[in-house]
Amino acid sequence: MPFPSRQIFDWRLRTRTLALGHRTLIMGILNVTPDSFSDGGHFYDAASAPERAVAHALEMLDHGADLLDLGGESTRPGATTLSTDEEQARVLPVLEALRRERPYSIISIDTFHAATAKRAIKAGAEIVNDVSGGLWDAAMLTTLANLRCGAVLMQTRGTPQEWRTQAALATDEVMPLVMSGLGERLAAAQAAGLALEQIVLDPGLGFGKRLEENYPILSHLSELARLQRPILFGASRKGFLAHTIAQASNLAAVHQGAPPPSNARLNATTAANVAAILGGAHILRVHDVQPAAEAAAIADRILAEG
Repeated sequence: MPFPSRQIFDWRLRTRTLALGHRTLIMGILNVTPDSFSDGGHFYDAASAPERAVAHALEMLDHGADLLDLGGESTRPGATTLSTDEEQARVLPVLEALRRERPYSIISIDTFHAATAKRAIKAGAEIVNDVSGGLWDAAMLTTLANLRCGAVLMQTRGTPQEWRTQAALATDEVMPLVMSGLGERLAAAQAAGLALEQIVLDPGLGFGKRLEENYPILSHLSELARLQRPILFGASRKGFLAHTIAQASNLAAVHQGAPPPSNARLNATTAANVAAILGGAHILRVHDVQPAAEAAAIADRILAEG
Protein backbone atom coordinates (compact mmCIF):
# COMPACT_ATOMS: atom_id res chain seq x y z
CA MET A 1 0.00 0.00 0.00
CA PRO A 2 1.51 3.40 -0.94
CA PHE A 3 1.94 6.16 1.57
CA PRO A 4 -0.91 8.71 1.55
CA SER A 5 -0.30 11.75 -0.63
CA ARG A 6 0.68 14.92 1.18
CA GLN A 7 -1.68 17.89 1.14
CA ILE A 8 -0.61 20.98 -0.85
CA PHE A 9 -0.93 24.46 0.65
CA ASP A 10 0.12 28.05 0.05
CA TRP A 11 1.47 29.54 3.30
CA ARG A 12 1.06 33.30 3.48
CA LEU A 13 3.95 35.06 5.21
CA ARG A 14 4.56 38.74 5.88
CA THR A 15 5.75 39.68 2.36
CA ARG A 16 5.55 36.46 0.34
CA THR A 17 3.86 33.10 -0.03
CA LEU A 18 5.50 29.68 0.33
CA ALA A 19 4.26 26.58 -1.47
CA LEU A 20 4.11 23.65 0.95
CA GLY A 21 3.81 19.98 0.14
CA HIS A 22 5.60 19.71 -3.19
CA ARG A 23 8.81 19.02 -1.28
CA THR A 24 9.70 19.08 2.40
CA LEU A 25 11.06 22.41 3.61
CA ILE A 26 13.92 22.50 6.11
CA MET A 27 13.82 24.98 8.99
CA GLY A 28 17.22 25.43 10.62
CA ILE A 29 17.27 26.04 14.37
CA LEU A 30 19.21 29.15 15.43
CA ASN A 31 19.27 29.34 19.22
CA VAL A 32 20.92 32.41 20.73
CA THR A 33 20.49 31.15 24.27
CA PRO A 34 22.94 30.08 26.96
CA ASP A 35 20.67 27.27 28.19
CA SER A 36 18.88 25.42 25.36
CA PHE A 37 18.88 21.64 25.85
CA SER A 38 20.99 20.82 22.79
CA ASP A 39 23.09 23.80 21.76
CA GLY A 40 22.82 26.27 24.60
CA GLY A 41 25.73 28.68 24.49
CA HIS A 42 27.11 27.37 21.20
CA PHE A 43 25.92 30.34 19.20
CA TYR A 44 25.27 32.85 21.95
CA ASP A 45 28.02 35.05 23.34
CA ALA A 46 27.03 38.42 24.74
CA ALA A 47 30.51 39.73 24.00
CA SER A 48 30.68 38.68 20.35
CA ALA A 49 27.00 38.60 19.35
CA PRO A 50 25.76 38.52 16.70
CA GLU A 51 28.77 37.36 14.66
CA ARG A 52 28.86 33.73 15.80
CA ALA A 53 25.12 33.26 15.39
CA VAL A 54 25.09 34.88 11.95
CA ALA A 55 27.97 32.69 10.78
CA HIS A 56 26.05 29.59 11.82
CA ALA A 57 22.89 30.87 10.13
CA LEU A 58 24.72 31.43 6.86
CA GLU A 59 26.20 27.94 7.06
CA MET A 60 22.72 26.45 7.50
CA LEU A 61 21.36 28.43 4.55
CA ASP A 62 24.26 27.26 2.39
CA HIS A 63 23.66 23.62 3.39
CA GLY A 64 19.99 23.36 2.52
CA ALA A 65 17.90 25.38 4.99
CA ASP A 66 14.84 26.99 3.43
CA LEU A 67 13.97 28.91 6.58
CA LEU A 68 15.66 29.82 9.87
CA ASP A 69 13.97 29.76 13.28
CA LEU A 70 15.62 32.30 15.59
CA GLY A 71 14.99 31.92 19.32
CA GLY A 72 16.30 33.75 22.37
CA GLU A 73 14.55 31.92 25.21
CA SER A 74 14.88 28.27 26.14
CA THR A 75 11.73 26.18 26.64
CA ARG A 76 13.49 23.13 28.09
CA PRO A 77 11.81 21.59 31.17
CA GLY A 78 12.24 23.89 34.17
CA ALA A 79 13.51 26.79 32.06
CA THR A 80 13.52 30.27 33.58
CA THR A 81 11.30 32.79 31.82
CA LEU A 82 13.03 35.88 30.42
CA SER A 83 11.72 39.40 30.26
CA THR A 84 10.87 40.60 26.77
CA ASP A 85 13.72 43.11 26.99
CA GLU A 86 16.23 40.32 27.65
CA GLU A 87 14.82 38.18 24.85
CA GLN A 88 14.88 41.04 22.35
CA ALA A 89 18.44 41.98 23.31
CA ARG A 90 19.49 38.51 22.19
CA VAL A 91 17.50 38.07 19.00
CA LEU A 92 17.13 41.49 17.39
CA PRO A 93 20.86 42.16 16.73
CA VAL A 94 21.14 38.72 15.10
CA LEU A 95 18.00 39.25 13.02
CA GLU A 96 19.15 42.67 11.82
CA ALA A 97 22.65 41.44 10.97
CA LEU A 98 21.28 38.42 9.13
CA ARG A 99 18.91 40.60 7.13
CA ARG A 100 21.91 42.68 6.03
CA GLU A 101 23.88 39.58 5.02
CA ARG A 102 21.01 37.68 3.35
CA PRO A 103 18.13 40.11 2.79
CA TYR A 104 15.98 37.51 1.01
CA SER A 105 16.32 34.82 3.69
CA ILE A 106 13.10 33.69 5.38
CA ILE A 107 13.36 34.10 9.14
CA SER A 108 10.97 32.86 11.81
CA ILE A 109 11.07 34.28 15.33
CA ASP A 110 10.62 31.60 17.99
CA THR A 111 8.81 33.45 20.78
CA PHE A 112 5.67 33.33 22.89
CA HIS A 113 5.84 37.05 23.70
CA ALA A 114 3.64 39.30 21.56
CA ALA A 115 5.94 42.29 22.11
CA THR A 116 8.94 40.36 20.75
CA ALA A 117 6.92 39.07 17.82
CA LYS A 118 5.93 42.62 16.90
CA ARG A 119 9.49 43.95 17.01
CA ALA A 120 10.91 40.98 15.11
CA ILE A 121 8.38 41.22 12.31
CA LYS A 122 9.07 44.95 12.05
CA ALA A 123 12.80 44.11 11.78
CA GLY A 124 12.17 41.75 8.85
CA ALA A 125 11.08 38.36 10.17
CA GLU A 126 8.38 36.65 8.10
CA ILE A 127 7.00 34.13 10.61
CA VAL A 128 6.23 33.86 14.33
CA ASN A 129 6.67 30.40 15.84
CA ASP A 130 4.79 30.33 19.16
CA VAL A 131 5.31 27.09 21.09
CA SER A 132 2.32 27.88 23.28
CA GLY A 133 -0.05 28.41 20.35
CA GLY A 134 -1.01 31.78 21.82
CA LEU A 135 -1.76 30.48 25.32
CA TRP A 136 1.08 32.09 27.27
CA ASP A 137 0.50 35.69 26.13
CA ALA A 138 -3.10 36.79 25.77
CA ALA A 139 -2.10 39.42 23.22
CA MET A 140 -0.32 37.04 20.84
CA LEU A 141 -3.12 35.89 18.52
CA THR A 142 -4.48 39.39 17.97
CA THR A 143 -0.92 40.60 17.38
CA LEU A 144 -0.37 37.91 14.74
CA ALA A 145 -3.60 38.85 13.03
CA ASN A 146 -2.55 42.50 12.93
CA LEU A 147 0.97 41.67 11.72
CA ARG A 148 -0.42 39.52 8.87
CA CYS A 149 2.65 37.28 9.05
CA GLY A 150 3.08 33.53 8.93
CA ALA A 151 2.28 31.77 12.20
CA VAL A 152 3.24 28.38 13.63
CA LEU A 153 0.95 27.29 16.46
CA MET A 154 2.05 24.38 18.63
CA GLN A 155 0.01 22.09 20.86
CA THR A 156 1.55 22.39 24.32
CA ARG A 157 0.44 20.63 27.48
CA GLY A 158 1.21 22.84 30.48
CA THR A 159 4.36 24.91 30.92
CA PRO A 160 8.08 24.07 31.17
CA GLN A 161 7.84 24.48 34.94
CA GLU A 162 5.11 21.80 35.09
CA TRP A 163 6.39 19.17 32.66
CA ARG A 164 8.51 17.17 35.11
CA THR A 165 5.59 16.62 37.49
CA GLN A 166 2.69 16.13 35.06
CA ALA A 167 0.66 12.95 35.23
CA ALA A 168 1.55 10.36 32.61
CA LEU A 169 -0.56 10.00 29.48
CA ALA A 170 -1.90 6.64 28.34
CA THR A 171 -1.07 5.72 24.75
CA ASP A 172 -4.65 6.18 23.60
CA GLU A 173 -4.85 9.62 25.23
CA VAL A 174 -2.05 11.25 23.26
CA MET A 175 -3.49 11.81 19.79
CA PRO A 176 -6.95 12.89 21.01
CA LEU A 177 -5.16 15.44 23.22
CA VAL A 178 -3.07 16.71 20.32
CA MET A 179 -5.97 16.82 17.89
CA SER A 180 -8.30 18.62 20.28
CA GLY A 181 -5.56 21.01 21.40
CA LEU A 182 -4.60 21.97 17.86
CA GLY A 183 -8.23 22.26 16.86
CA GLU A 184 -8.88 24.62 19.76
CA ARG A 185 -5.82 26.74 18.94
CA LEU A 186 -6.85 26.89 15.29
CA ALA A 187 -10.34 28.07 16.23
CA ALA A 188 -8.96 30.65 18.66
CA ALA A 189 -6.59 31.99 16.00
CA GLN A 190 -9.38 32.38 13.48
CA ALA A 191 -11.57 34.08 16.09
CA ALA A 192 -8.72 36.55 16.71
CA GLY A 193 -8.60 37.40 13.01
CA LEU A 194 -5.86 35.18 11.57
CA ALA A 195 -6.50 33.90 8.07
CA LEU A 196 -6.21 30.15 7.61
CA GLU A 197 -3.52 30.76 4.99
CA GLN A 198 -1.28 32.23 7.70
CA ILE A 199 -1.32 29.15 9.93
CA VAL A 200 0.93 26.07 10.21
CA LEU A 201 0.38 23.59 13.06
CA ASP A 202 2.95 21.73 15.19
CA PRO A 203 1.96 18.70 17.34
CA GLY A 204 4.58 19.67 19.93
CA LEU A 205 6.76 16.63 20.50
CA GLY A 206 8.24 16.86 23.99
CA PHE A 207 6.05 19.77 25.03
CA GLY A 208 4.11 18.14 27.83
CA LYS A 209 4.67 14.66 26.37
CA ARG A 210 7.32 12.53 28.06
CA LEU A 211 9.47 9.88 26.38
CA GLU A 212 7.21 7.11 24.96
CA GLU A 213 4.22 9.48 24.93
CA ASN A 214 5.68 11.02 21.76
CA TYR A 215 5.53 7.86 19.64
CA PRO A 216 1.73 7.83 19.19
CA ILE A 217 2.11 11.26 17.58
CA LEU A 218 4.75 10.03 15.18
CA SER A 219 2.92 6.82 14.30
CA HIS A 220 -0.42 8.61 13.76
CA LEU A 221 0.87 11.87 12.28
CA SER A 222 -1.26 11.41 9.16
CA GLU A 223 -4.37 12.01 11.31
CA LEU A 224 -3.42 15.68 11.50
CA ALA A 225 -4.43 16.01 7.85
CA ARG A 226 -8.00 16.22 9.11
CA LEU A 227 -7.22 19.72 10.41
CA GLN A 228 -6.55 20.88 6.83
CA ARG A 229 -3.42 22.85 7.72
CA PRO A 230 0.29 22.29 6.97
CA ILE A 231 2.33 20.44 9.61
CA LEU A 232 5.68 21.41 11.10
CA PHE A 233 7.54 18.56 12.78
CA GLY A 234 10.30 19.03 15.35
CA ALA A 235 11.92 15.92 16.82
CA SER A 236 15.52 17.04 16.35
CA ARG A 237 17.83 15.61 19.06
CA LYS A 238 14.96 15.22 21.52
CA GLY A 239 15.19 13.14 24.66
CA PHE A 240 12.58 10.54 23.74
CA LEU A 241 14.79 9.46 20.82
CA ALA A 242 17.81 9.12 23.10
CA HIS A 243 15.78 7.11 25.62
CA THR A 244 14.75 4.61 22.93
CA ILE A 245 18.34 4.19 21.75
CA ALA A 246 19.52 3.60 25.31
CA GLN A 247 16.94 0.82 25.77
CA ALA A 248 17.79 -1.03 22.54
CA SER A 249 19.19 -4.43 23.51
CA ASN A 250 21.46 -4.69 20.48
CA LEU A 251 23.09 -1.37 21.41
CA ALA A 252 23.75 -2.27 25.05
CA ALA A 253 27.50 -2.45 24.53
CA VAL A 254 27.51 0.91 22.77
CA HIS A 255 25.42 3.05 25.10
CA GLN A 256 25.44 0.92 28.30
CA GLY A 257 21.86 1.94 29.06
CA ALA A 258 22.61 5.67 29.07
CA PRO A 259 20.90 8.03 26.62
CA PRO A 260 23.42 9.41 24.13
CA PRO A 261 24.17 13.14 24.43
CA SER A 262 22.26 15.56 22.25
CA ASN A 263 25.01 15.81 19.63
CA ALA A 264 24.95 12.01 19.14
CA ARG A 265 21.29 11.69 18.15
CA LEU A 266 21.55 12.40 14.42
CA ASN A 267 20.68 8.89 13.21
CA ALA A 268 17.63 8.72 15.45
CA THR A 269 16.54 12.19 14.37
CA THR A 270 16.87 11.21 10.72
CA ALA A 271 14.70 8.13 11.23
CA ALA A 272 12.00 10.21 12.92
CA ASN A 273 12.19 12.86 10.20
CA VAL A 274 11.70 10.36 7.37
CA ALA A 275 8.76 8.77 9.16
CA ALA A 276 7.22 12.22 9.66
CA ILE A 277 7.53 13.13 5.99
CA LEU A 278 5.90 9.85 4.98
CA GLY A 279 3.17 10.69 7.49
CA GLY A 280 2.48 14.05 5.89
CA ALA A 281 4.81 16.61 7.51
CA HIS A 282 5.53 19.67 5.38
CA ILE A 283 8.39 21.29 7.33
CA LEU A 284 11.17 19.79 9.45
CA ARG A 285 12.65 21.92 12.24
CA VAL A 286 16.21 20.67 12.73
CA HIS A 287 19.65 21.36 14.17
CA ASP A 288 21.53 19.38 11.49
CA VAL A 289 20.43 20.90 8.20
CA GLN A 290 22.28 19.00 5.48
CA PRO A 291 21.47 15.49 6.78
CA ALA A 292 17.81 16.50 7.11
CA ALA A 293 17.73 17.94 3.60
CA GLU A 294 19.31 14.79 2.14
CA ALA A 295 16.93 12.49 4.02
CA ALA A 296 13.98 14.65 2.94
CA ALA A 297 15.01 14.38 -0.70
CA ILE A 298 14.73 10.58 -0.49
CA ALA A 299 11.47 10.62 1.45
CA ASP A 300 9.98 13.13 -0.99
CA ARG A 301 10.94 10.90 -3.88
CA ILE A 302 9.17 7.97 -2.19
CA LEU A 303 6.04 10.09 -1.79
CA ALA A 304 6.22 11.19 -5.42
CA GLU A 305 6.29 7.56 -6.55
CA GLY A 306 3.15 6.82 -4.58
